[in-house]
Amino acid sequence: MPAIRSASVKRGLALLAALPLLTLAACGYGSDSKDAGTSKVAAGAEKIDGLDSVKIGYFGNLTHATALVGNQKGFFQKELGATKAEYAIFNAGPSEIEALNSGSIDIGWIGPSPSINGYTKSKGTDLRIIGGSASGGVKLVVNPDKIKSLADVKGKKIATPQLGNTQDVALLNWIADQGWKVDAESGKGDVSVVRTDNKVTPDAYKNGSIDGAWVPEPTASKLVAAGGKVLLDEADLWPDNKFVITNIIVSQKFLKAHPDVVEAVLKGSVETNKWINANPDEAKASANAQLKIDSGAELPANVLDPAWKSIQILNDPLASTLNSEADHAVKAGLLEKPDLDGIYDLTLLNKVLKAEGESPVDDAGLGVK
Repeated sequence: MPAIRSASVKRGLALLAALPLLTLAACGYGSDSKDAGTSKVAAGAEKIDGLDSVKIGYFGNLTHATALVGNQKGFFQKELGATKAEYAIFNAGPSEIEALNSGSIDIGWIGPSPSINGYTKSKGTDLRIIGGSASGGVKLVVNPDKIKSLADVKGKKIATPQLGNTQDVALLNWIADQGWKVDAESGKGDVSVVRTDNKVTPDAYKNGSIDGAWVPEPTASKLVAAGGKVLLDEADLWPDNKFVITNIIVSQKFLKAHPDVVEAVLKGSVETNKWINANPDEAKASANAQLKIDSGAELPANVLDPAWKSIQILNDPLASTLNSEADHAVKAGLLEKPDLDGIYDLTLLNKVLKAEGESPVDDAGLGVK
C-alpha cells in the first residue's frame, strides 16, 4: 500500500484532510442545499428498500454539472421514488471524503485525487468509484503582461487550489515534464506554486499576488474575465482530449446495504447526462440556477458560457486516466506508488447503461475482482 514519501508532506496532506469548509452545516462537513430533499415525490411512489433518504454530496462548481442539474431538475428524486434525495454542498475533496467515511453522506461527486487519497488512506475499505461524470474544464490562465509563452511560466507564481489536489498534481507533473524542479510540499522552486482557495484566486490575481493559476471551471473563466489569458487547456495534454475531473463515489458500507438505492441514483445520473447533452443551453441555465440556490449567486454570462463549453459530461469514469493521475502524484513526490486494485465497481452503472442500450464502460483493470 502507498506511503507518503516524506513525513512533512504527509503532515501537509493530513492537514488538508482536516480543512473545514467555509460554510458548515449541522452535519459538520458541508452546507445543505437550500432545497435539499424538497423535490416532489410522485404520488403513490414507494421507498426503495424502505429507506427514508439518501444523502448526496457535490461541489458547487460546473465540473459537478450532473449533480447540479440532477438536483435542480429532480432526476435523482424521480428515480428514488419516496426515498428522499438530500444534498450537501462541499468546497473541498478532503472534507467530502471525511463526510463519506463518517456516514454524513452516502454518495458523492468528487475529483480523482481525493478519490485516490481516500481509497489508499483507508487501505481500500471506505469507498468505491461507481461512475464518471465529467471530463475537462481545467486551464492554466495567466497574466498576459507577465507571461507570453509556456517558457515564461518559469520563475512565476502560479496558484492551485490545494496541496495535493487534482489541479496541484497536474501542475506539478507538467512542471516536471518541462525539466523544472519544485519542492512538492513548499511549492518553492523553478516555479512558485501558491496554494490558494478558488474563492479568493480571482482577487489574488487582480492584486498581483499570483501571475496565473491552474484551476477548474468556473474559476478559470473568472480569471479570463479579469483580464487573464488561457495559456494551456489541460485537455490538450491527454489522449482524445479526455481526462477524468469528476467521479461518482459511494461508501462501501452503503453500497453493500442498499444496492437498489445506488442503482437508482446511477439511473438518475445517466438520465441527467442524457438530458444535459441533448439540451445544452437549458442544462447550462439549470446548473446556474442550482448554483444560485446553493451559494446565493449565479455566474454571469461572460464566465458561465466559456466555462460550460470546456466541460464534457459523460458516464465513463475514464479509468485509465485516473491511473495516470495517480502516477503523476508519484512523480510529483506526493505518494509512493498506490495500489488502486478494487477502487472501481462499475457493475451497477453497466447494468443501467445496458438497459438504456448504451455501451458498457471499462475499469482499466482496477475493478473489484
